[in-house]
Amino acid sequence: MAEKVIFHVDMDAFYASVEQADNPAYRGKPVIIGADPGKRGVVAACSYEARKFGVHSAMPIRTAFKKCPKGIYLPVRMARYQELSVQIMKIFEDFTPSILQISIDEAFLDMTGTEGLFGAPEVTAERIKRVIRESTGLAVSIGIAPNRFLAKLASDYKKPDGLYRILPGQELEFISSLKLKNLWGVGEKTLERLMELNILSIPQLQRYPESTLKTLLGNATGSYLYKTCRGMDPGIYQEAKSHSISNETTFEEDTAQEELLRNTLLSLAHQVMFRLMREEKRGKTVFVKLRYSDFTTTTIQHSLEHPVTTAEELFSQGWKLFIKRWNGYTPLRLLGLGISSLEDCTDPVQRELFESAFDKKKKVEETVLRIKNKIETPLVKASLLEKKNHGRLSGHIPKTPLTGK
Repeated sequence: MAEKVIFHVDMDAFYASVEQADNPAYRGKPVIIGADPGKRGVVAACSYEARKFGVHSAMPIRTAFKKCPKGIYLPVRMARYQELSVQIMKIFEDFTPSILQISIDEAFLDMTGTEGLFGAPEVTAERIKRVIRESTGLAVSIGIAPNRFLAKLASDYKKPDGLYRILPGQELEFISSLKLKNLWGVGEKTLERLMELNILSIPQLQRYPESTLKTLLGNATGSYLYKTCRGMDPGIYQEAKSHSISNETTFEEDTAQEELLRNTLLSLAHQVMFRLMREEKRGKTVFVKLRYSDFTTTTIQHSLEHPVTTAEELFSQGWKLFIKRWNGYTPLRLLGLGISSLEDCTDPVQRELFESAFDKKKKVEETVLRIKNKIETPLVKASLLEKKNHGRLSGHIPKTPLTGK
């Protein structure tokens, strides 16, 4: 049996990198995506140059402006980001049919048994990086490992534009070389609790049995840390047991910003619906996934009497579920949205006597998908389009607006 080879491909500072690729004047400068500094809002993403000033995602935009007043402040151009995300995911399909997209800018590729086609995993990874850069102008980091958790750690190990492989048998050596704060999933609260327990390193953490960690840190966190400090995949990124299509976003910083959560769910709805249309599937069961800082994960779902037909309907149903489950103040580290119990669109379905508003919108979205597949111009719902004021360079409006080209 061939050894497992998993790639984690992560676009580096995706939103900001897209803006820098589209507008050369922004390259090498601190780019901050979110809202105008004079208005309420949060940072959706930022470039590596902005991170040097202490700016990070989910930070209030006014705080970011205080830290980096000469930054380039731009609105979210979800249409453009989705366009490039789709293009990059299609590139992955040239290398493997086994793709697990977990957000707009990252995916796992199961490359097991492909060496006869493409060569050694490192050679294949370099080729993927080159194809993406040549076709989009963007840099990606790729981690290679025997499981998804380690592959995700490996992709972050040499960022940006990195490539790193953890070979079978090197799992413990690699994990032990990391600092506790670099163990993916260990947030500030968990780190503080470990410090209180005088657990200061990963080798120290490895000495504790799972039962003890559960007692000290709670069942979810204890079990998670026991597995991950040994390089074991805790099963965070597992496909749903029932056939479904979903997307999720892991925030760089836990957030309780309702505006950011709402916009994230809207973006996820469009990603899921376009995937459904491409795969010619439909479903009636909408589900929302929430993960908190302690890795406690909860889902809520609702089955409709009719198949979901549009991204707007999916968002509407998803938001209703979200506000039922979220208490309105506890920060989230991950938000996901999907449709399960899928069937082929070719299967017969009982039609309503009168056409609904969502049926009419479905026709519009299907038309948009056909156009997007034929031309390069991005088309999306108006609420996701960028504002006319495209940005601010060192406190000034740029003379040349971004076009998405």
